[in-house]
Amino acid sequence: MDGAPVNGASLAFPEAERQAVYRAIYQRRDIRNFRPDPIPDDTLARIVRAAHHGPSVGFMQPWDFILVKDIEKRRQVKELFDRERDAAACFFDEPRRSAYLSLKLEGILEAPVNLCVTCDPTRAEVVLGRNSMPETDVYSTCCAVQNLWLAARSEGVGAGWVSILKLPQLRGILGIPPHIIPVAYLCLGYPVEFTDEPGLQRAG
Repeated sequence: MDGAPVNGASLAFPEAERQAVYRAIYQRRDIRNFRPDPIPDDTLARIVRAAHHGPSVGFMQPWDFILVKDIEKRRQVKELFDRERDAAACFFDEPRRSAYLSLKLEGILEAPVNLCVTCDPTRAEVVLGRNSMPETDVYSTCCAVQNLWLAARSEGVGAGWVSILKLPQLRGILGIPPHIIPVAYLCLGYPVEFTDEPGLQRAG
């Protein structure tokens, strides 16, 4: 009834729906090993739509999503990853160097879909709440990534964040203007498995 007092419990989801939300959070994993099965277009659309509903400071919504299906583009991204991984290995002494190089840290060519999530800091001329913390455009974009990741998990789709990439070179490969920030390069697909614990934790 309009005007009736509302307590916190009455605003909660039903038990089964609450458990589904927590399950997606606790069972989300950074996936590296993918099956070749394609993601249906309607499933991918639901996942990206969920990302678009991420919270953003001042409702700026600074994100864009670049779908990367072209295999040649993906080969170039994979080559960039390989160069950066080899360069990073120089910072480790043996046996940690060999352990690092043995880790599976991407699925760029295996995953049926690659997705680059970008942030446009010029999206809005005036954004409420951003004057003191201009970085909130990137923070907001990360919220969209989290929404995408959880929605993907609920659909049985795995996501893997590839962070071993140099941004200037990635911009060149994907034709991203210099003022746009590539925040996340994600591999999406049906995983070989969702493990009980994070992969790096399991690997020690």
